[in-house]
Order: sequence, then C-alpha cells, then structure tokens
Amino acid sequence: MFRPLFVFIGTRYTRAKRRNHFVSFISLTSMIGLALGVLVMILVLSVMNGFDHEMRTRVLGMVPHATVESATPIKDWRSLADKAQSNPQVLAVAPFSQMQGLLTNDGKVQKVLINAVDPLEEAKVSIIGNFFKPEDGGKGSLDALKPGEFGMVLGAKAAAKLGVDLGDKVTFVAPEVTVTPAGMFPRLKRFTVVGIFHVGAGEIDGHLALTHVQDLARLQRWQADQVQGIRLKFADLFEAPRTAWALAQTLGEGDYYARDWTRTHGNLYQAIRMEKAMIGLLLLLIVAVAAFNIISTLVMVVTDKKGDIAILRTLGATPRQIMAIFMVQGTVIGVFGTAIGAVLGCLAALNISSAIAALEGLLGIKFLNADVYFIDYLPSQLMLADVLLVCGAALILSFFATLYPAWRAARTQPAEALRYE
Repeated sequence: MFRPLFVFIGTRYTRAKRRNHFVSFISLTSMIGLALGVLVMILVLSVMNGFDHEMRTRVLGMVPHATVESATPIKDWRSLADKAQSNPQVLAVAPFSQMQGLLTNDGKVQKVLINAVDPLEEAKVSIIGNFFKPEDGGKGSLDALKPGEFGMVLGAKAAAKLGVDLGDKVTFVAPEVTVTPAGMFPRLKRFTVVGIFHVGAGEIDGHLALTHVQDLARLQRWQADQVQGIRLKFADLFEAPRTAWALAQTLGEGDYYARDWTRTHGNLYQAIRMEKAMIGLLLLLIVAVAAFNIISTLVMVVTDKKGDIAILRTLGATPRQIMAIFMVQGTVIGVFGTAIGAVLGCLAALNISSAIAALEGLLGIKFLNADVYFIDYLPSQLMLADVLLVCGAALILSFFATLYPAWRAARTQPAEALRYE
C-alpha cells in the first residue's frame, strides 16, 4: 500500500525504540497525560449529565411543572382542566390541594407538606407510581388512597424518622387552632399510612406526603369537590413559565394565578447547568496542558533527530516534508492518547454509579447525603455528543501542539546539523 514519505517516516519514528530513553519516556507521559485528561473530562461531564437528567426526570417528574390556583377554593376544576388542555403545550391536568403542618408519632415530629391528589388523575401528571418498588424501599401504592378513609402516603425518609410502616397511624397537626368555650386547641387529624415511596431526593422523601383530595377538603372544611388548583404537565417543561401565566390570564384575569417549577427548583437546575459549563471549561484546560506536553516531546525529538533531518534534506526532502514528518508523529501521539482516554472514560462513565454504590456499601458511608444534595446517589449519563466534543477538542489541541516543533525541524540547516557529526 502506498504511503507518502512523511507519513512513513513519521509513523516509523513513533514506533521506533529511540536511543534516548528520556525522550521515549516524555512521549509516553504525554500520551498518558492526554488520555487521563480525556478520561476525566468524559467522566465528569457524564456525572453532570446524570445530575441534569435526574433533576429533569426524577425531581421535576414529582413536582408540578406548573399550577394554576385561586385564592378561594375551586369548585368546578374539570371545566378549568378542559380549557387548559386546549393548549397544545399541556399534556395532562390533575386537581390538587396543599397544606403544611407537622406529623407526629410516638413523640417524634416531622414537618411535612401534604399534597392532596386524585390517584386516578395524578398518574397522568406525576411519576410517583414508579417509586413504590420494594427493592428500592417503597411499599404500598398510590391507589390505596380512598376518599373518606384518611389514608396517607409518606416519603421513605419521613417514615423512617417517624418510625412508622404500613398500617401505622400518624397525627397531622395543622398550623391553626380551633376556638372552643374551653379555649384554643390545635387542629389534629389522624391518618393511616397506606404507602411509602422512595424517590432518592431528600427534599421529597423527607417532607412530602400525599392524601386524597377529598380528605384534605374535609380537613380544610371545604366541600368534597373543592380543590386549591390544577396541576399542569407540559410537553416542554421550559415552556411552563410563559404558558402557565398565559393560561391563568385566559381562565380569568385576576381570579387565578400561576406558579411554575422555575420558582421552586429553578435555582438548583440553573446551578447544575452552570457547574457543568464551568467544570467542562476547567477540565478542557487540563486537556490543553496535556496536549501541549507534545510540544516538549517533539522539541526533544527534533533535537535528537537533527542528524536524520540533515540527511533527509541532503537527499532532497523539502522543508514542508520535514515539517509534515513531525506533525504526523505528534498527531499519532495525540490520536492514541485521545483514543485510550475515550475508551477508558466511556467505561468509567458507564460503571461509576455501581462502583460508588459498591464502595459506599464496603465503607458503610454515604458520599452524597440527601440532607445536602437533592439525590442520595451518584448518577451518570454518557452522551455521544460529549464524547465527540471532548475527543475533537483533544485532537485539535494536539494538532496545534505539533506546529511549532515541526516548524523548527523544517528550519534545520544540514550543514549546521552535520558540523559536529
């Protein structure tokens, strides 16, 4: 197979065992440094993608994309739902009511947000049904919420703190008092635990409870069919802020107002996106440093091969061919380093979650505390676009790193190089 002279000599220099072992060592470290830089960048970007994905699917799948509410109880929520679903951005609508308070059991207290739902409608706008799996610590189901029975579904963390299981009773303390001739007494209501879910997000598992919308209406002294508002699920959650407010105005200006996920979890999501961009930039600098180690490698190779360069020039090789020889050699180092880093980075990204989980089990500690982070495990999502971007950046930087040493080699004068040979 025909190969140009500069490709043949450049690849031969890369394969050959040099007399100067220090130069060989520098070449190897340049390749290893580039591979490590690519590996770390792919791994970290995959972890950040994992956080982004979990935020979108897990956390934002549990909290409302948007809600339309009224200052007074809404009686005919289905007519509002029909009007809202006429918007092509709205995928599903469900009623809801909310009430904050405290749950108590056997002297233990936990603050909680009760989200009253209709189990049949809630499945259309929430992924709560995915988190009752026994292998993940879940129990029961959302369908166990029956009107009039005052059942409650708790997060696993809240249930553990209160020390309750399926069938146990918990007392809800409402943030208001009832005035009687005997004095003022807090409003209390006993609920039966009929389900325990485990999302993996500390905020949700520790502070969210679900009950039937009719039961909470009775607790708030509303009619059984009255609700606080409607919950909306959008095809594109980034359309929620604009579309929700437009819907609220359409349904009745001044009568309804909207809230969306950017007000409750927007800062966290933006922080994840910003961290990914900043960490990606910093890691790219590490890859750049590793790529530019090729400069020192090729400078030393050029010094080591001055005699060979002079002979080639004497035999008729042009400066452009000499320059191409060392560009090929540097590019080969960059290609091999990038390829090794990409393979190892992909393998690490695909196995980092299970590896960290195994290490946590071995050491008996949790690296991600759900009290601090919004999830209690390390997610990872490998994306082809990130791999191609990292590899492309590494190859481009490697190529540019070859230009100066190759230019120096092309300027070598045969007479000067052979003077002391």
